[in-house]
Amino acid sequence: MMSLEELTEISRYYGNDPNYVLAGGGNTSWKDRETLYVKASGTSLAEAVPDSFVKMDRKALAGIWEKQYPESSDERESAVLADLMAARKPGEEKKRPSVETLLHDILPFAFVVHLHPALVNGLTCSQQGEKAAEEIFGKEAIWIAPVNPGYMLSKIVKTAIDDYKSKNGKAAAVIFLQNHGVFAGGNSVESIKEIYEEIMRKISERIKRRHYFSDENSWLSDPQIAPQISDIKSTLDGFAGSAVFMRNREIAELVKDRASFAPVSSAFTPDHIVYAGSEPLFTEVNTRAGIQDGLKEYINKTGRAPKIVAVQGLGIFGVGATEKAAHLACELFRDSIKVAVYSQYFGGPLFMAKDKIDFINNWEVERYRANVSAK
Repeated sequence: MMSLEELTEISRYYGNDPNYVLAGGGNTSWKDRETLYVKASGTSLAEAVPDSFVKMDRKALAGIWEKQYPESSDERESAVLADLMAARKPGEEKKRPSVETLLHDILPFAFVVHLHPALVNGLTCSQQGEKAAEEIFGKEAIWIAPVNPGYMLSKIVKTAIDDYKSKNGKAAAVIFLQNHGVFAGGNSVESIKEIYEEIMRKISERIKRRHYFSDENSWLSDPQIAPQISDIKSTLDGFAGSAVFMRNREIAELVKDRASFAPVSSAFTPDHIVYAGSEPLFTEVNTRAGIQDGLKEYINKTGRAPKIVAVQGLGIFGVGATEKAAHLACELFRDSIKVAVYSQYFGGPLFMAKDKIDFINNWEVERYRANVSAK
């Protein structure tokens, strides 16, 4: 099937470009009248094969809009997930469709590609993002205010795209989601690529300074701090399983003190929460006992272990049950730095609201995705 092969190709195209995709982020789809092929949750775009996509019955998906779901978010999302699972075609029972399946289905394009590029999120995670998006893209894009992922996001986007079409006589091919990312729709992979190239070019024209990561590997062998890094890493290894140290020019500036750390002290998007946690642990102490006390206090306060530990004057440690999880934490924290830098050109950084952060932290769907990706 040619279009499924094209879907696989474009998924790998973006999945293997860190400017567009990190970890298990992003999702893609292709559809005909009867079937939606959407990325399975927990799979990687970079390693996509035709079997990475779940075949969904579009008639069954359309039926979801005719149902009444509970007001309680937990009950509602569980019920919607059950209906999504029931909408899988025979033979697809071992796959779990992307949480954004409904959104992919309602967009009136054959191909839909949803990504979270740091450059885009410099816009969507900024104080003046909506205003800037209107200035840059005019009426060619829709802006969606913060809403929890899942059914409610799909419902609000459905209303927005219906309203857009009634006003403009055509479907919107670009949808920006505040504190999340962007959706692009097209009837060919070429049109998708053209849309993303234009998005990245137009936003890039507003960015005057990029991040400074070029010196990242020079610190591990520094005799001044290497013993300190080793001691703290050993402490964190014993606490969680694995820890990875990271420092570069940007991080050196951020860990000078708590005030300097403020631009990256919370979560910008759901992906940052899933892989790097919603709140880094920042500690002024750099002794084994001090780190241990900080970890205990953090867990007592939040009810969970930190995935990022920032040590004043030293650097960042990604922490996880496996080395892969620790590296993913560092990777997404590095992405947070990029977002914070880019957001300066759109009024400064804007974190997710606490209720939205709490939703992601407690959402079974994202725990599933994080667990699969970290193995």
